[in-house]
Amino acid sequence: QVQLVESGGGLVQAGGSLRLSCVASGRTFSSYVMGWFRQAPGSEREFVGTISWAYGRTNYADSVKGRFTISRDNTKNTVYLQMTSLKPEDTADYYCAARTKPLPTPMTQAGGYDYWGQGTQVTVSS
Repeated sequence: QVQLVESGGGLVQAGGSLRLSCVASGRTFSSYVMGWFRQAPGSEREFVGTISWAYGRTNYADSVKGRFTISRDNTKNTVYLQMTSLKPEDTADYYCAARTKPLPTPMTQAGGYDYWGQGTQVTVSS
C-alpha cells in the first residue's frame, strides 16, 4: 500500500506562486512515477505533470510548461509542485498520484495511476 498526502494549497492572487507538497509513505518508491493532476469543478481530472523517483525525469502538460516545476526529495519521500505565474484558470483541486506498476493507460491520464492523495485546493483570484 502507498499513502499520499498533499498540502500547500490556498488562495493566491493571479501572478503569484504556490508550492504543493506530496508526502508518500508505505512501500519503497525507487521505481515509481509520480504524477500531478488537477480537477476544476465540473471538469474532468487534468494531467499536470510527472516525475520519476529514480531519475527525476519530468514531463509537463502544455498548459503549465514554463510555469510549473515538479521536483522530488528522495530523502523525505516528497514530491513538490512549484507553481508560478498563476492564472485564474489554474484554480482547481490538485492531486498527486503514484504509478507503482506497469499499466496500459498512459501516464498523462488519470487511469495510469493506482494510488491517489486526497487533494489540496488551489484558488487563484483575478
